[in-house]
Amino acid sequence: MNALPYASEINSKHIPVLLNEVITAISPKDGEVYVDGTFGAGGYTRAVLNAANCTVIAIDRDPDAIKRAEAFKAEFGSRFIILEGCFGDMERLLAEADVAKVDGIMLDIGVSSFQLDEAERGFSFQKDGPLDMTMAQGGENAADVVNDYSEGEIADIIYKYGDEPKSRHIAKAIVERREEQPFERTLELADLIEKVVGRPRPKKGKKVTHPATKSFQALRVYVNDELGELERALGSSEHLLKENGRLVVVSFHSLEDGMVKQFMAERSGRIAGGSRHAPIQVNDTAPSTFMLKKKGAVKPSKEELGRNARARSSRLRLAFRTNVSVGGEGVV
Repeated sequence: MNALPYASEINSKHIPVLLNEVITAISPKDGEVYVDGTFGAGGYTRAVLNAANCTVIAIDRDPDAIKRAEAFKAEFGSRFIILEGCFGDMERLLAEADVAKVDGIMLDIGVSSFQLDEAERGFSFQKDGPLDMTMAQGGENAADVVNDYSEGEIADIIYKYGDEPKSRHIAKAIVERREEQPFERTLELADLIEKVVGRPRPKKGKKVTHPATKSFQALRVYVNDELGELERALGSSEHLLKENGRLVVVSFHSLEDGMVKQFMAERSGRIAGGSRHAPIQVNDTAPSTFMLKKKGAVKPSKEELGRNARARSSRLRLAFRTNVSVGGEGVV
């Protein structure tokens, strides 16, 4: 087991990232209804319920999160509702709960501190546990992927979802190792990846990232269809939000943030130029279902970074629902 304190898993326990910024963006008001699509430990939900006499409908696919929500029911009563399922299915879940429109949607994309901290969940590359990584605690898991997929498929997953330049070397080593013994534990895979990628040299003033970080991220994103869930949730927000409803998304990786940025740019009539240095173009012909009042993403303050390492790569994006229907005619 490695003794080196890799930065990517040093995080304060269960501290909601960009909490003040999320509450400012969602702007809770008495009588309004909000969706917390990624309940987790309930940090955003609690803050919103304490900020106004409002209602929060929380969604989570993790059975452990559903259990944690019981305390919220006892504390907040009818102002808190928990729905078990994927946030990408929020439109269906809310319809089944007889909710047609809401005033705000909050999404905190990625793995929760609870999931990382519990070795038996298999998300951590520093804590030995079963190689699982499923948020719903069921279905195809990370062990299935590394033990059953072809070398090419494994390499593509690690490169596409982890941006790992040595993906093909890692995939080759995985296939060679599994022929002798299938992977069952997280540290088995993490140690193999470290041998392939190599241990980084500590640099003065900089924290060291574990060489398995990108590969573990890729496997987690793939087995939980995180990008697919995000895509479906963004589309549902158009249907669910009332006029002036707020869509608030906190993401931690460029893949997710890029999807959110692109969605908000397209739906607000702003189309990115051919170069990232080119000015944003505005499409005046297409009716906009969202409006952006602020360019770019909100980043954590130095103060927050000092007390919560998990906030390091976080980005918050905010969009306001207009009165244009999804079809481009009439009002919401």
